[in-house]
Amino acid sequence: SRKKALIQIHFPESLDSLLQAKYSLKFEELFLLKLFFLSKKKLSHSYPFTKLGKNFHNFYKNFLPFTLTEEQKKVFKEIWNDLKKPTQMNRLLQGEVGCGKTIIAMLSMLVALDNGFQSCLMAPTEVLAIQHYYSIKKMFSKIGMKIALLTSSISDSIRKSLYHEILTGEISIVIGTHSLIQDKVQFQNLGLAIIDEEQRFGVEQREKIWKKNEKIPHILIMTATPIPRTLAMIIYHDLNISIIKKLPLGRIPIKTIHFWNKNRDQAFKIVKNQISIGRQIYIIYPTINTFLKYKNLMRGYQEIREKFKNLKNQIGILHGEMNFQEKNIQMNRFLRGETKILIATTVIEVGVDVPNASVILIENADLFGLSQLHQLRGRVGRGIHQSYCILITDKKISVEGCFRIKKMCETNKGLEIAKEDLKLRGGGDLIGTKQSGKNYFRIVNLIKDYKLIKEVFPIAKIFFQKNPNFLNDTKNIYYKYYKKNKWKVCK
Repeated sequence: SRKKALIQIHFPESLDSLLQAKYSLKFEELFLLKLFFLSKKKLSHSYPFTKLGKNFHNFYKNFLPFTLTEEQKKVFKEIWNDLKKPTQMNRLLQGEVGCGKTIIAMLSMLVALDNGFQSCLMAPTEVLAIQHYYSIKKMFSKIGMKIALLTSSISDSIRKSLYHEILTGEISIVIGTHSLIQDKVQFQNLGLAIIDEEQRFGVEQREKIWKKNEKIPHILIMTATPIPRTLAMIIYHDLNISIIKKLPLGRIPIKTIHFWNKNRDQAFKIVKNQISIGRQIYIIYPTINTFLKYKNLMRGYQEIREKFKNLKNQIGILHGEMNFQEKNIQMNRFLRGETKILIATTVIEVGVDVPNASVILIENADLFGLSQLHQLRGRVGRGIHQSYCILITDKKISVEGCFRIKKMCETNKGLEIAKEDLKLRGGGDLIGTKQSGKNYFRIVNLIKDYKLIKEVFPIAKIFFQKNPNFLNDTKNIYYKYYKKNKWKVCK
């Protein structure tokens, strides 16, 4: 019984009693969590997409720019099976940078269009939103649908016109930044919401997009490195996952190398060698301008200009305090190859695609999180040339910082990086909004108790089918516990 379990975990009569008490209390926590997830899904009615129509077949047969890999076909089939159901799709599409996630998102948009629904794609930066807009518009140009871009830089007059066309359904696909979650943006019938680089959005920001309709739209989130909370939700079976493992043909794995600060000249030998054969370089700093002991961008910019005097007019700078026009000028120079070295902060973490860039050098790399380091590494290795990710740190770094650097040098796989990030940072609050850190569990351990999860959840599912209103029954002893533990936040 629960009473006996609580007594035995504090005052065990034997080792066997202690183990039984732990098992019992862990079982209870996981059982109630699964009942909560099942109750939530019961309320998550969405629109079933019942057909693959003329737009989908026309694009797939006549305008698809390349043949889908077997993995991409498998992933799309998983998404299509979800979209057919009257309950909300909640699926993560995980894959390395450049593996073809965007084309899967586009095919899903066509399914929504053929079933009479609008789609939106939300990106974390204006650079990435614009990149998506032009590439999707170009590929869909022969289909004859209206696609719009909505960002903070758009003028008020154009913005008002877009609001009206989105509301009336004249626009089939909207691509934008956080502007999409503003209250003024109202859809006629949003059926599919795609969130790119989900690790860059907060939980509440992502959930705002769900409330744009009377019924919840289907949700597809895409990333190379899921945040700890997202990975935790996959483990707890509240989020389905599709994975694209293989990179496109011709891609060479990136070499990740760590140098201590005193050996930085060896790192710059690689940089100079790559510039001599015509490649381009990113150099990343953790801060723009600070008097702390760490390297900063403004000081680094002066040092690099001194080190590469022959490239003075070919060294660019990019950071978050610059306005959009300044950022655009710098990025376009780098895209055209006029800039050989781009000195930047993490503003280039997503949405920058320069196949000729072969080196990313990250100063004070131990100050960055694992997922962030992996995303930064994804800025190179996008062409056919061998690429390098160089991590520079001081000798005095934390144990966790040392572990992150070691893990980056050991693997290029985003999902493996995300799992290690989960171990380091915790799974966050699966029912509230914390994206990492400790959750409310009193005894369950997210990683260690995975086998128990597989045992408990099927039992909870059978129980829920027979007792669908169990958690809402005021006579139930768990009713107050259920309400008290902030489970009402998501309910």
